[in-house]
Amino acid sequence: MTDAVLYEIAEPGVAVITINRPEQRNCLSAEVRESLRAAWERFEADDSARIAILTGAGDKAFCAGGDLKEMVETGMKVPPRDFIPSPYENMRLSKPTIAAVNGAAFAGGWLIAQNCDLCVAATSAKFAITEVKVGRGSPWAAPLIHMIPQRIYMEIVLTGKPITASRAYEIGLVNRLAEPEALMACALELAREVIEGAPLSVEAARNTVMLSTEMGRADAIDAAYAAHEKCYNSDDAQEGPRAFSEKRKPVWTGK
Repeated sequence: MTDAVLYEIAEPGVAVITINRPEQRNCLSAEVRESLRAAWERFEADDSARIAILTGAGDKAFCAGGDLKEMVETGMKVPPRDFIPSPYENMRLSKPTIAAVNGAAFAGGWLIAQNCDLCVAATSAKFAITEVKVGRGSPWAAPLIHMIPQRIYMEIVLTGKPITASRAYEIGLVNRLAEPEALMACALELAREVIEGAPLSVEAARNTVMLSTEMGRADAIDAAYAAHEKCYNSDDAQEGPRAFSEKRKPVWTGK
């Protein structure tokens, strides 16, 4: 990693990954892409981190997308599938993620926010899939059909026009809104709520949501039961009911 992307444990269990090129609107240059991949890999291997928050430095842009100058210089045509490191698309993460969108999330910036499990946004943030404006494409947007209504999805990709954070919240793209100065506090609060749960239960629940978007109903139910098998057979599955009956907070071991 370089200082293009920062990694820190902000509080117990919570990693914060920050794209740190505000003077370039946190665009996805080669340096940022390489460092972001390293940050995701570090998070997956970090036993002290149970959830990650992805954000951008500054107050103008979360990420303005790909580096168009670089694309011209390299003559890029079809980007390789691993061009932008993204959970679910080309990176396997077993732990949940939150996008904390502090400003413009355009094109590839929308992509990396979309591929996080949860999203909080500053009221000043904007979202756009701008590829039609520059003759590029957005095949990575296909999973949006499971996240927002089809007509809205169609308008977003056909016009390339930005939507406000409040509109993104209204259509279900964003979980929570916060004033800009309270964005990270909002993201940390959501992170704490997630990691209060038993680790294996959280992992199985996350997997089930994704399975449900990829399979028919019957297959998804079968796969979900299989995904929960480890959770049901864990020590934590006994600790949770025991703590409830003893009127105390459970002590999770993730085993």
